[in-house]
Amino acid sequence: MKFHVPEMSCGHCTATITKSVTAADPSAEVKTDLETHTVEITTQASHAEMVKAIKAAGYDAAPV
Repeated sequence: MKFHVPEMSCGHCTATITKSVTAADPSAEVKTDLETHTVEITTQASHAEMVKAIKAAGYDAAPV
């Protein structure tokens, strides 16, 4: 699943998001792209759970 995270702009942002997503699902694989402000997550968790994890990190997320 892929999400647009418009406020993601630096390495700290990506680390915070990755930490929050892997806290929600330790087996999740997270790929971030600062140029396109996208986060791609490979997980068995639902879209809603991943949006909640990204929001818990302090960022808005919209499915792409």
